Parts: sequence; structure tokens; C-alpha cells
Amino acid sequence: MAEASAGNPLPSEAPPQPDDLTLVRRAQGGDETAYDELVRRYQRQIYGVTYHMTSHHEDANDLTQEAFVKAWQALKSFKGDSSFFTWLYRIAVNRTLNHLKSRKFREGRHAMSLNDLGMEAEHHPDLVALVSDKTPRRAAALEELKGKLNAAIQRLSEKHRTVVTLHDIQGLPHDEIAKILNCNTQTVRTRLFYARQQLQGILSDYLK
Repeated sequence: MAEASAGNPLPSEAPPQPDDLTLVRRAQGGDETAYDELVRRYQRQIYGVTYHMTSHHEDANDLTQEAFVKAWQALKSFKGDSSFFTWLYRIAVNRTLNHLKSRKFREGRHAMSLNDLGMEAEHHPDLVALVSDKTPRRAAALEELKGKLNAAIQRLSEKHRTVVTLHDIQGLPHDEIAKILNCNTQTVRTRLFYARQQLQGILSDYLK
């Protein structure tokens, strides 16, 4: 093991980062810098779920900001019965679902873009199953598939779109999604099953 010389002391290890609950307790006491750290930790993930549910960057930015503002305003009500991550996701998802319902009345259904899936989509087992391994020019086929999926997802209900977003795009496990949506794990699995069945049915002509 290397030893520090008098003139060249070994660099000290970075102090461990406080966990979410510690930051929440500090923020509940009025420490805004603690809440800023929570925002930094989860901003990208919250933006991801709002974007994939709305397919609109401006809406996603607004909804992400609204979720964090609402979480800050309601922070004193957080008791720690679930993780902060789950509690925050629930706020963001519910806010986005309300937004989608309002938007549907105004504009009709919108597509959910899968352009940001990239290699994650290509290696997802359910999506890989939709494209034969023997398909030539796989990259081009995948892009075409994304377009077909984009159109197909327009026809999913909000609850089915939500589980597809959280599981297949965000990569959350069934039990975490159940906590976020305040339902049981079997409900999540059932919604995901029917959502995939609907997508495969819609895409059946393309996949023959």
C-alpha cells in the first residue's frame, strides 16, 4: 500500500454523499441546498418520464419543474413510508396524466416518441422479438419500427402508456411502478401485458 511522504500527502477520499432521507429531513427543516441536491439527483429521470409520456420537450420541461415545485410545497407531508424516489415519481406521473387528459380534450391523442430509446430499444427483449435477427439493414429496420410503434402507442390508453413508459423505457421494476401508481404488482403486470398485446396486434401486418 502506498504511503504518503511529508511533501506529497495522499489525497483524502471524498466524503460519502448523504442519502435521500437525510437530504429530505434537512430540506424539511428549511435547507434549500439539500433540496437542490435532490433536484439534481432526479431531474433527468423525472424529465425522462414526463417526456416519454407527452412526446413534447416544452411540456416535459414544464411538468418536471411543476413536479419539483409541488414536491417542495408538500415536502413536510412526506413521512418516509416510501422512498423519496417513489414519492416524487408519483407526483410527476399524476401531474403528467392530468396534463394528458386535458390535452386530449384540446388536441386529441399525441404520439409518444421513441426516438431517444436508441440502443436500449434494440436490445430490449420485447422489441428485439418484434424484428427478426435475419432482417437486413437492422438499423434501418429499427428506425422504421420506431415509427410504427410511435403510431401504435397513440392508440394506447393513458394507463397502458404509463406502464410502458415506466417499465420499457424508464426501466423501473414492477414493484416500484406499483408503488408509484398506488396499485398492486399484478395490476402493473396485467396492464403491461395488455399494452404489449395491443402493440403487437396493431403492428402485426408490419411484422409479417
